Amino acid sequence: MKKGYSILAAGLALAMCASMAACGSSSKGKDTAAADGVYYLNNKPEIANSMKDLAKAYTKETGVPFTVQTAASGTYQQALKSELAKSAPPTLFQVEGPVVLNTWKGYAAEMSDTEIYKQLKDQSSVLRSQDGKQVLAVPVVTETYGLIYRKDLLQKYFDMPGASIKSVKDIKDFKSLKTVADEIQANKDKIGVKGAFTSMGFDSSTNWRWNIHLSNIPLAYEFEKDNITKQPEAIKGTYLPQLKQISDLYLKDSTAATSELSGKTMNDAVDDLTAGDAVFFQNGSWSWPNLVQGGLKADQVGAIPIYIGADGESDHGMATGSETFWSVNKKASPKAQKATKDFLKWLITSDTGRKTWSKTMGFTTQFKTFTGKYDSGNPIMKASDAYRKAGKKNVAWDFVYIPSEEWKTDMSNALLEYSQGTGSWDKVKSAFVDNWAKEYKAAASKQ
Repeated sequence: MKKGYSILAAGLALAMCASMAACGSSSKGKDTAAADGVYYLNNKPEIANSMKDLAKAYTKETGVPFTVQTAASGTYQQALKSELAKSAPPTLFQVEGPVVLNTWKGYAAEMSDTEIYKQLKDQSSVLRSQDGKQVLAVPVVTETYGLIYRKDLLQKYFDMPGASIKSVKDIKDFKSLKTVADEIQANKDKIGVKGAFTSMGFDSSTNWRWNIHLSNIPLAYEFEKDNITKQPEAIKGTYLPQLKQISDLYLKDSTAATSELSGKTMNDAVDDLTAGDAVFFQNGSWSWPNLVQGGLKADQVGAIPIYIGADGESDHGMATGSETFWSVNKKASPKAQKATKDFLKWLITSDTGRKTWSKTMGFTTQFKTFTGKYDSGNPIMKASDAYRKAGKKNVAWDFVYIPSEEWKTDMSNALLEYSQGTGSWDKVKSAFVDNWAKEYKAAASKQ
């Protein structure tokens, strides 16, 4: 979940926190905190402020020093490499799936003795060592993404004379989604919006919605069709025509002109939805705190799958899974490792930890301890649950197998050029298919 935006933590995308003491709860500074307690390198700018508050609460309750540093948008891997090389490295860090774990497996401690592993509802969701004997990373949260929508604005469309679709239940494939979006765009002044979709920008705070999350949809359907269950050396691009048609729809039925997209940010997209300028917003459950910050309430928000026209898509729900996993740094001191594991236990068992994680941050977890009053109430996650309960299959998070950051960058650049008319769709095809094989080979040669 490459979520490099923040309303709650404005300005973090410019740089990492300059002062370690200012970013955490310890007045002793980073070196002491890392040696004696917990030093967490966080990859989620949207929870930076909430994470600092949680660190302070933990130190107040336990006396254990706790430092939090949040990497700027799109810089986590560089930041992690730099920080792990220091004499007082992070004691807790995050990896984004099995491909990234392979880079940092030398730092990942065995975690089968931790409470967060023992409390998992599904222990098969962890990331293990190659021989399967060691638990090296535990999923942080369960998340989902799709097309978030404003119920009130979509209802205005349904109530409009001549509307072809009259219920959200009838949006069940690309054809019906396109019909709704096109008719909203054609009648935007009557409905009172600027576009069917929020801006889909290519700024670094938001381009992951293109090169990771949207690209995952055709990837997931290809993997499902070909029964691929591990990272492949090459891909076919079976559903690239479908990627093109959903991309074209986003570009045509938007609040923003294509010429503006290179500079459009995540905050711009959030503002489009919260201000009532757009009906649909491609994003996920992690964005709920930002939508609340923008004034929306749970009963105003729903979510549907991203339909692209793939085979069998009406039988699928939203894209749901875990991408971000916690690892404890085995190269930290034994005392710091124990302190870090103790914090993780506190996070999923204490009242303060569970309330902050589920309510303030809006996360849904895989832990048995998050029931009853610790349910997040996140309407986007609840929409995903409703599809699953109706018998729909989740769209897999196969973007965790993307071979490199270069693949994502090249894909984003190709899509931007296509959107602006300066590049052809053939370049997108090449970025998607050819670069996969190239980057896989490059990564393999480094191992």
